[in-house]
Amino acid sequence: QVQLVESGGGLVQPGGSLRLSCAASGITFSSYVMSWYRQAPGKERELVATISSVVSSTNYAGTVKGRFTLSRDNAKNTVYLQMNSLKSEDTAVYYCNARSLQGNYWGKGTLVTVSS
Repeated sequence: QVQLVESGGGLVQPGGSLRLSCAASGITFSSYVMSWYRQAPGKERELVATISSVVSSTNYAGTVKGRFTLSRDNAKNTVYLQMNSLKSEDTAVYYCNARSLQGNYWGKGTLVTVSS
C-alpha cells in the first residue's frame, strides 16, 4: 500500500519560514520523481517544485524560485520543501506527488497559511 504523508504545514507570518516533509512508503522511493503541488482557495492545483529520481536535479515554479528549496533523502524515503520569505500568496494546501512508470501517487495535503 502506497502512502505519502505530508507534515510541517501551519500558520506563519509573512516573511517567515516553514519546512514541509513528505514521507513515502510502499514504493521504491529512489526511483520516483518527487514533486510538490499547491492549491489555493478558488484556484487550480499548480506545480511548485520537482526533484528528479537519479541526480536530484530540481526545477521550480517562477513564483517560488529563490525562496523555496526542494531536497530528498533517499535513505529516509522523504522529500523536504524548505520555504523561506513566505508571502500571503503562498497560502494553499500543499500536496506531495510521487511519479514513475510504475505509478502516480498523491498525499492528502498539508495546509500552509501565511498571514499576520
